[in-house]
Amino acid sequence: MARVPVAALNRLRRTQHALIRQYRARRPRPTVELVPQPHPWPRALGLVMVVIVGAWLGLLIVGNVRTQVGPMDTTMTLRPSLTGGTKINVSPLGALSLDSHHAPVRLDVNVDQLDPERSQALVDHPERIAGLQDEVARDVEHGTLDLAVRSCTAVVLGATTLGLAVYRRPRRALAAGGLALTLLAASGATAYATWNPKSILEPKFSGLLSSAPSLVGNARNIVTEFDVYQQELARLVTNVTKLYDVTSTLPAYQPDPATIRVLHVSDIHLNPASWKIIASLVEQYKVNVIVDTGDTMDHGTTAENGFLDPIADLGVPYVWVRGNHDSLATQRYLERMKNVHVLDEGRAETVAGVRFAGIGDPQFTPDRSTAPGADNAEELAGDQLASALRDQQAAGTPVDIALVHEPSAARQTDGEVPLVLAGHLHHEGTEVMKHGTRLRIEGSTGGSGLRAVEGKYPDPIEASILYVDRDTRRLQAWDEIKLGGLGLTTAEVSRHLPKENLPGATRPPSPSGSAP
Repeated sequence: MARVPVAALNRLRRTQHALIRQYRARRPRPTVELVPQPHPWPRALGLVMVVIVGAWLGLLIVGNVRTQVGPMDTTMTLRPSLTGGTKINVSPLGALSLDSHHAPVRLDVNVDQLDPERSQALVDHPERIAGLQDEVARDVEHGTLDLAVRSCTAVVLGATTLGLAVYRRPRRALAAGGLALTLLAASGATAYATWNPKSILEPKFSGLLSSAPSLVGNARNIVTEFDVYQQELARLVTNVTKLYDVTSTLPAYQPDPATIRVLHVSDIHLNPASWKIIASLVEQYKVNVIVDTGDTMDHGTTAENGFLDPIADLGVPYVWVRGNHDSLATQRYLERMKNVHVLDEGRAETVAGVRFAGIGDPQFTPDRSTAPGADNAEELAGDQLASALRDQQAAGTPVDIALVHEPSAARQTDGEVPLVLAGHLHHEGTEVMKHGTRLRIEGSTGGSGLRAVEGKYPDPIEASILYVDRDTRRLQAWDEIKLGGLGLTTAEVSRHLPKENLPGATRPPSPSGSAP
């Protein structure tokens, strides 16, 4: 083998190193660029949107539970909601809404069908009804527990699946599922913290169920015998077959003899349909007296007087005060009817066990104009009524309910009477004024008359049933009734109780003029 001289080998190596240095010198150096990183807030917002949409889709697809509640087959579902609450759908009769909690989820309970075998068993063995309430409670408890587990699974799977489809990264998808579970847990904690077991005292009915006012029981019974009320609700479960058979003619409780039922109407404005509605409410609620806070007419002409004739056939006393669309000719025509009690200038009269006092509207503006000094005129009328209320108190005949048309006149009676009724505004409202007098404003029982077609949607027909204790003449509760306006067929009834009448509440001091 030939040997390479050392000198030649070193020369070869130097040549190689020189070529490498020459190559590196000619090669362009890499440039360094700063790549902007995405802002964390849009990324976080995008993740939250993916979680919300995925969780919602999960609830829609698998987030429901079919369970038996007594003799009924029901479906329980959690739904996203801004207000929370509970809605019980009894198709085709309507729905029952409860303000049970405040959270971004609502509990929907759909009554799907009645199990004929279990229903027949209750009919054949009525002794089982005694334990039905406990059975229903257990069924609901098991159903809600299953619903909670299924809902957790649904939101996690929905958010994880959508996260994987959007990000295509398992870690991001798992993060979406974990965040969904956290949000659901926070919603459940919020619902638990805001849970209101007394919401069953103030239910809201819609559909055909709204024509069953006595379904919720008598106001006095609900306050003083809540346990009996719960038992009646359990009985209701066994009567679902009857509900389907009789539709609007639902089972009714016997009225408490110690409760006076007052029907408050206002602003009929020549709507002839109002009389049929009023007559139906009188019969259905076993009304003792009707109170009309004015604007029964539209222009107050004598030609309109015949519109008032159906009042004589309503079968109960009719207490009336003049509105700004009612003329003195209207007032004189009503004064000639036997069952009508016209109150004006602070006059007081006891009707159906309740002492009323009222004053007519000092203005007559059928063209909807505003007379100069209108506010001052209403305040003067309110002052006159307040003075009359004080005179009645001094005479030992305190007034229970005061009547005006314009709410601004009602405010002058604050502290002189427990309850004052008004209208005029064409929308209902209730408030307790500074000195303890409760002001109850009725909407338009005539749906604003012909004015109903002026807006985009027709005005609803509104009226109220006031439950007054016969002994104390205190307001125990009231039902707000709202029917769809022209061309609409919706119906809604909501029950309200004064705070002092809720179980366990302390009764506040009475305004002067209230009964002890």
